[in-house]
Amino acid sequence: MAHILFPLPSRDFDPTEVGVTWRVLTAAGHGVSFATPNGKAGAADPIMITGRGLDPWSPIPLIGRITVIGRMLRANKDARRAYAEMIASPAFRSPRRWDELSVDGHDAIVLGGGHRARGMREYLESPVLQKLVADFFAADKPVAAICHGVLLAARSKRADGRSVLHGRKTTALSWRHERTASAFAHVGRFWDRNYYRTYPEEDGQPKGYMSVEQEVIRHLADPGDFIDVRPQDPHFRRKTSGLVRDSFMDHSPALVVEDGNYVSARWPGDTHCFASTFARLLSRSPAEEDARRARVA
Repeated sequence: MAHILFPLPSRDFDPTEVGVTWRVLTAAGHGVSFATPNGKAGAADPIMITGRGLDPWSPIPLIGRITVIGRMLRANKDARRAYAEMIASPAFRSPRRWDELSVDGHDAIVLGGGHRARGMREYLESPVLQKLVADFFAADKPVAAICHGVLLAARSKRADGRSVLHGRKTTALSWRHERTASAFAHVGRFWDRNYYRTYPEEDGQPKGYMSVEQEVIRHLADPGDFIDVRPQDPHFRRKTSGLVRDSFMDHSPALVVEDGNYVSARWPGDTHCFASTFARLLSRSPAEEDARRARVA
């Protein structure tokens, strides 16, 4: 079984993308370790756990505990349960520091996401993590990235200065999803309208220029290497509404892209399929792995 590394920010990572992925991988028998900037246990974005803070009345005492918009957008019951189990685990409570990490001793890496700039920018902009991710790609070790985790991968550079995703197929948080979530924030969290926009546009930049999708595309060899849901997909509406999430039994709302040893997905609604796909990749037999390497060569 594989030993998988989960680097995390100190706070504000997405509880679904990390918690559900942890549960699926550990249930498959894989070992997991965590790392944070300071070696102390991290914490997910509390808004994504409780839903409080996404309704217009959220700042009002007592009434603020009532969630409507927040109930729709927070992690669902299954994900909240997975997150609670994860943070109680010994591995989560005893993370290493980012600057102690190396490829050695780890068979694979998972790059979770999260959107709140307060905690996520430290993770996305870390030169330590970018080098680590580049080393995993250089060693041809399995990498899984979801949502903003794909942005961390895209910013990680090979020896030739190009992104490790240059020449690969990938997906990531779509501008469609990011824009829709931001519209909800403009209504429900009007005092913090950029809550869902980790990097809002600056003056003179077109709308969406700083979205995850557009920045990832700028790092690819060809814009066509960014994979989104095709209109002819029989589950197009379920995959793109932003309101339907996959489950252990139903992967139809999800979009997951697999390119060699690299697996990517868009948002929390893809997480069960994302984690299951990565678990299958990690469980390939030696013969299957030799065949894959021969195809790549």
